[in-house]
Amino acid sequence: MKAGLLYGQRTVDLELPDSTILLEMKKLEAFADPTDAILHALANPIQSPPLKDLAAGKKNACIVISDVTRPVPNRVLLPPILQTLHQAGMNEDQITLLVATGMHRPNLGEELEGMIGRDLAEQYRVVNHYCRNPESYRKIDEIHGAPIEINTHYLDADLKILTGLIEPHFYAGYSGGRKAILPGISSFETMKFMHSYKMIDHPKVTNCVLEGNPFHEYGLRVTELAGADFIANVVINKERQVAGVFAGHFKQAHLEGCRMVYEHSTAPLDERVDMVITSGGGFPLDATFYQISKALICAKNILKKGGTIVVTCECREGLGSMEFCGIMRSGCSPQEFFEGYCEPENFVIDQWCAQNIYQALDYAGKIYVYSQGLAYEDLMKMGMIKIENVQETVNRLLPDHGRTAVIPDGPYVVGMVR
Repeated sequence: MKAGLLYGQRTVDLELPDSTILLEMKKLEAFADPTDAILHALANPIQSPPLKDLAAGKKNACIVISDVTRPVPNRVLLPPILQTLHQAGMNEDQITLLVATGMHRPNLGEELEGMIGRDLAEQYRVVNHYCRNPESYRKIDEIHGAPIEINTHYLDADLKILTGLIEPHFYAGYSGGRKAILPGISSFETMKFMHSYKMIDHPKVTNCVLEGNPFHEYGLRVTELAGADFIANVVINKERQVAGVFAGHFKQAHLEGCRMVYEHSTAPLDERVDMVITSGGGFPLDATFYQISKALICAKNILKKGGTIVVTCECREGLGSMEFCGIMRSGCSPQEFFEGYCEPENFVIDQWCAQNIYQALDYAGKIYVYSQGLAYEDLMKMGMIKIENVQETVNRLLPDHGRTAVIPDGPYVVGMVR
């Protein structure tokens, strides 16, 4: 069996025994004309008037777009939306594109042009969300004493549109829909509540689960409070081509898209395996080790206790944020992390992905990492093993592991143990 593990903008190719369990996306045909498919969805939305009708007579519009860490085909998705708004009578200066950075860095210059195209970057006002700038957001309510603070550009818009990509998400069940607001354009204080140790530790805060998932349910509640007139979400296939468009009501259209993702991005297993060989999902997801928590959690969820994980991740930007680096370079054990960060007063930005990484470390026997962007010393402090050759490492490990699964696309495919 041959398997190409996603790694940056290339693959790491492996030869594996035919007995290896291959978990991959089911084939999903792309639209021959994605622009036509998007226009059709905007004109025939799910439980909503057409976008053109909603836009008629509106003074302005705010379109929320995902940041650079998500492979959203913005160059394909945005032009039909903008075209529809213009047909409804809106001018370019009445439209704001708001980048849902969450707690990530802003997307500027060439990076922004790469996301949406130079023409759109020059023609429209593009604003990045800054979660720690009080001038960027306004409080609209509280949940359990936590302030719900949302970007003012969005709150003040006459027409509010959410865009994004629907794929498995290890907290929200699925990305897209309400996630564009929370965490996309929420304040740091709001996200402290949503990314608390207790929230991330909840058993239903996991991939492909919506019912009973508090992360998803709070996301819906905040979206209702902030308002969302229309969403336009897409589903992409393995080649990252548009294969589904779900437009309309922020909850119902999103649910339809989630059903499609479940059908093509989950893979059943009869029992857990002894070793998982996986990837960080390739660029842009594997740009930092921070995001590799998603691949590790997906591997952990199908692994026997004490089993082995092998992961490929380019990490061209290194570990991640300063705060994340501080946690991961501290040299603390999983138990020390759990005992320290379970206390709300010790909350640190980006601790939630560190929490998932420590969960994987606590559960697995050994984790091997192939990455040109990570230092041997950093991985050693985390309790992981840096490797230089994936094929040689796998060949050495295979004789001691009975059942092995390989997930070339990493967190984009979710194994589900029956």
